[in-house]
Amino acid sequence: MKKIYPDAASALDGLLKDGMLIAAGGFGLCGIPELLIQAIRDHGAKDLIFASNNAGVDDFGIGILLQSRQVKKMISSYVGENKEFMRQYLGGELELEFNPQGTLAERMRAGGSGIPGFYTKTGVGTQIAEGKEEKVFDGETYILERAIVADLSIVKAWKADDTGNLIFRKTARNFNPPAAMCGRVCVAEVEEIVPRGSLDPDHIHLPGIYVHRIVKGEHEKRIEQRTIRQEPATTNERETA
Repeated sequence: MKKIYPDAASALDGLLKDGMLIAAGGFGLCGIPELLIQAIRDHGAKDLIFASNNAGVDDFGIGILLQSRQVKKMISSYVGENKEFMRQYLGGELELEFNPQGTLAERMRAGGSGIPGFYTKTGVGTQIAEGKEEKVFDGETYILERAIVADLSIVKAWKADDTGNLIFRKTARNFNPPAAMCGRVCVAEVEEIVPRGSLDPDHIHLPGIYVHRIVKGEHEKRIEQRTIRQEPATTNERETA
């Protein structure tokens, strides 16, 4: 089966529809599938539900879909760094399902592993637990979390071969593997496509069985928060002061 597509729009052709659930990899601006997000914006699908750690920033990542009012609900862990996200949520314009980061990652992984749900102590006694089944194991209370099975997964990887085996680079690995696993269809954008057989099997982070379509493109690597340490004053500067 041919998996390589010439651009993001063609890689998403026939997959997008209003109201669908999309799982997106990435953490902040690290490892986000920016080209696929832009193609979703250009397509115009609306009332989308996104399962993603956060929503990028105001003018990048999922943030551009918030600006175009294409997102109805976010299933997320972190809502900072995006003023439009906070404005829509506080204004009652955007639904939000809070998930601790580990729980969100495990819900995605479970969805890709055929596990319908799991019990966890995280969130017991908080708003996270409201409306969820509780069960006691060895005297400790746990809540039931349901797996996430998305209509579509969009992820960003460093390298791929033509069968869809993926390698993620450093922290860009973050939510990308579990997000890829939980989609009925997974589309991956990558920086490089290498010949089949050239990837060391021990270094593959996600097997190609999970990946249905691949697109290669140029990516913008932004720094979300730049912090610079103040250099100590030199002897001459201290004397002048």
